[in-house]
Amino acid sequence: MPTALITGASRGLGAEIARQLSATHDLLLGGRPSPELDKLATELDGASTFAVDLTDHDGVAAATEAIGELDVLVHNAGIASSLEAVADTPADEWREILEVNVVAAAELTRLLLPALRAAGGHVVFINSGSGRRVNARWTPYAASKFALRALADGLRAEEPDLRVTSIYPGRIDTDMQRDIVALEGGEYDPRRFLTVNSVARAVVHAVTTPAEAHPEEIVLRPTGRR
Repeated sequence: MPTALITGASRGLGAEIARQLSATHDLLLGGRPSPELDKLATELDGASTFAVDLTDHDGVAAATEAIGELDVLVHNAGIASSLEAVADTPADEWREILEVNVVAAAELTRLLLPALRAAGGHVVFINSGSGRRVNARWTPYAASKFALRALADGLRAEEPDLRVTSIYPGRIDTDMQRDIVALEGGEYDPRRFLTVNSVARAVVHAVTTPAEAHPEEIVLRPTGRR
């Protein structure tokens, strides 16, 4: 079977992407070492862990050395910002969010390009609505997602033998979303958000699109209907 590496796979959207791809792909489950990651690998037949902190570039380089071919790379790992105004966001927070959301994805892609080229592979970036527009108090996060969009577009232009897809979901019903709503001071209503199932299905749709077609962008917005 083809092989897929999914970052941020220990929970939420990443875990659901893994579950939906498990029937058709051998999986490398990316994430920091954790019981959750190990449990998912045990649950999914044929899955292995890619247990490394993506900001540890030496560790990532060592972990990728044995990967000779890779059919699918799904960049799902990422963090949100503290929802402060530009006037209140220190340089350290800018550095952290750009390091995790952009630099880590760029470096992992760079290291895996030989394996992706060998397989004629597919790179999927889980972006965000914030990668297409900026709302107040979301500027650092949006900046990282605009940069992730540029990374995907540049990779697509430079690597014509690969397929590169950016997926732009609206807000998703996850534990991270609950934390964000708490920061915003609102009440949590999951009906306002996309399900991880719907977004994972978009990833599967992109990956299983016949080879003669290139799904470059997929935009998903919640309807409020379940």
